Amino acid sequence: MKTADYVLKEVKEKGIRFIRLWFTDILGQLKSFAITQAELEMAFKEGMGFDGSSIEGFARIDESDMIAKPDPSTFQLIPWMPADKPEARMFCDILNPDGTPYDGDPRYVLKRNLKELNKKGFAYILGPELEYFYFKDSQDPSILDEGTYFDLTTLDAGSDLRRDTVSTLEAMGISVELSHHEVAPSQHEIDLRYADALTMADNVMTYRMVVKEIAMQYGFYASFMPKPIADVNGSGMHVHQSLFKSGENAFFDSRDKYHLSKVAKGFIAGLLKHAAEITSVTNQWVNSYKRLVPGYEAPVYISWAQRNRSTLIRIPMYKPTKEKATRIEFRSPDPACNPYLAFSVMLVAGMEGIEKDYELPAPTEKDVYKMDEKERKKLGIESLPGSLIETVLLTEKSELVRKALGEHVFSHFIENRKIEWDQYRKHVTSYEIKKYLPIL
Repeated sequence: MKTADYVLKEVKEKGIRFIRLWFTDILGQLKSFAITQAELEMAFKEGMGFDGSSIEGFARIDESDMIAKPDPSTFQLIPWMPADKPEARMFCDILNPDGTPYDGDPRYVLKRNLKELNKKGFAYILGPELEYFYFKDSQDPSILDEGTYFDLTTLDAGSDLRRDTVSTLEAMGISVELSHHEVAPSQHEIDLRYADALTMADNVMTYRMVVKEIAMQYGFYASFMPKPIADVNGSGMHVHQSLFKSGENAFFDSRDKYHLSKVAKGFIAGLLKHAAEITSVTNQWVNSYKRLVPGYEAPVYISWAQRNRSTLIRIPMYKPTKEKATRIEFRSPDPACNPYLAFSVMLVAGMEGIEKDYELPAPTEKDVYKMDEKERKKLGIESLPGSLIETVLLTEKSELVRKALGEHVFSHFIENRKIEWDQYRKHVTSYEIKKYLPIL
């Protein structure tokens, strides 16, 4: 574990003049400001003041003084900076002026939920798979290749970019399992090796920054927009997750047909029961619901199964009898969400299922996309919300999400998402002009 003393020594010995302090707003947008080496010791002791009223979802203008206190355990050199002008970064916890944690800090939201989990003896372990696209620039989704799933370099224009991205992530202490071309043209994926939830949320924020930075170095643009191109697959963030207790996987039971423990089944049942009301957090943009439609491998039906990728939750079967590998995969989130909040609502929903002993419905091994509405209804399979406003209205009534996010973040998040919807519905799209103007 890196301490403040370790960081101060590293900064001095390596001649690091500037240290970037990172944190996020409620929408998961990375914010940053830099301090000099001379200010670092004071930053560790007292934090650095900033105007919270300028950050989305933070303080009102009449209570705007906030403190950003760096977490020394997250200290890393920034690999893309010149060797003769090294810089580093650390994630921050946001505090009130009196030094207490700030309720509006998404990182604190996750830390608070993890603290409650730790009291029960569990650790929350995650391994997300983030998909994204490479485009020629940020103004138009012009693709770089026509490659598809696992294509070789002859059809994969992003192989060099992914290689450099993986190398950069590893230089920042982030372990990577694999990388490859995804199903859609110019779509890619880099899978992060599992870690505890807080570390992983920090890693997701770093991952998105690194992917974009390396793309920019090549003269291209990387986008985590859920559905930037019509008629091809959108980008998801499939989240592999498990609970560990006393160093053992609490999701594993060798005697069970599915090798799933009672804890795992309760967690799955909780996610299924609360899936609709947490979707505004795991899929927080208007564009997110252009991805969550049948036919493009995006899970829209609330069901679970082994292997079956048409369900919302699946149980990966790569190593079915291996305890450490037993996990569930929640497939609806997209890579543009706020990971601190998304991991929080998934955790609280799953724990609700365990603690209230929810009954797990039977698995659905048949392709749900090929079922008609009557068959799905017979099996009790419901759908995720079809639009941002539909899910926001469900979330607004959710005591579970209110508990997971805390009153401050909950109210600000709902308000912000309603504003997003109002702005969207006032906009006339090119589709409407093309379809309706000639006939109406």
